[in-house]
Amino acid sequence: MSQPPYPPHQDPPQQQAALPTCWWHPNRQTGLRCTRCERPACPDCLREASVGYQCIDCVQSGQRQQRAQQGQYRRAGFGARTAAGARPIERPIVTPVLIAINVLVFILTAAQAQDPMNNGAAQLHQDGVLWPIAIVSGDEWWRLITSGFLHYGLLHVAMNMFALWILGRDLEMLLGRLRFTGLYFVSLLGGSAAVFLFDDIGKATAGASGAIYGLLGGILVAVLKLRLKATPVLLVIGLNAVLTLSIPNISWLGHLGGFVIGALIMLAMLYAPEKKRGAWQGGAVALLAVALIGLVLLRDVQLANATCTVIGNQLVCTS
Repeated sequence: MSQPPYPPHQDPPQQQAALPTCWWHPNRQTGLRCTRCERPACPDCLREASVGYQCIDCVQSGQRQQRAQQGQYRRAGFGARTAAGARPIERPIVTPVLIAINVLVFILTAAQAQDPMNNGAAQLHQDGVLWPIAIVSGDEWWRLITSGFLHYGLLHVAMNMFALWILGRDLEMLLGRLRFTGLYFVSLLGGSAAVFLFDDIGKATAGASGAIYGLLGGILVAVLKLRLKATPVLLVIGLNAVLTLSIPNISWLGHLGGFVIGALIMLAMLYAPEKKRGAWQGGAVALLAVALIGLVLLRDVQLANATCTVIGNQLVCTS
């Protein structure tokens, strides 16, 4: 690196014999100093700044502060403010935890079924899938949530976990961990509720797709709100819509339900009043969750007199 033509704080010529040594290279004498911390530095350890030249430590410290301020500003727009002096979120935690839980459950079902491609035969899998008639007749309400952590085969879980990592890490950094967790689980409930309300009550479904589509709906709203380029997101949504409608045995109702709820949650988070924003956001998420539970209970009452018969290898139910 060339020496600055007019280095800051250079000692006069008569003092050249008593030059200090560089802070980072004690064997090098130098007449240059950092304009920020005033420590002596050789030309290799200085970087041009807006005013004068700064040492490498001060440059890196300034970059960290700038990233922290930008992160706090982005989160402030969504209401996920950090306390004064607190470190901003530097890496996602909730997303990898969710992925780990899904993978662990898949491993357990695959081991129980002794076949990773036919893990649906495992008792754990059968006890947790979203089977509406089991909820109606046996009050097995846990299926609305546990089904979101079960998958059919290795490809199913691999594709969903890849999508969760791509979508989840950015949204978690943007929203903060608590808001992201609320978005994920209420979107999961939204997908399950759509299946319970409108799908065949004798058919079993499973997968994290409802929650993942909720994240996709949330990202779309965020991109539009922040006025970012929406074309990549729209292409991903379009591609997933085509796959959902063209591949057999994919629950398009679960995908649609999760997507709509995720978009609504993000709208509530973005457009909540600035005063007591956290309370407004939490209230909106809770209201959506209560509304979904209410719809599920209403549907349960409607299906109380449902009758089911076995036709071939399928269970056919009528309300």
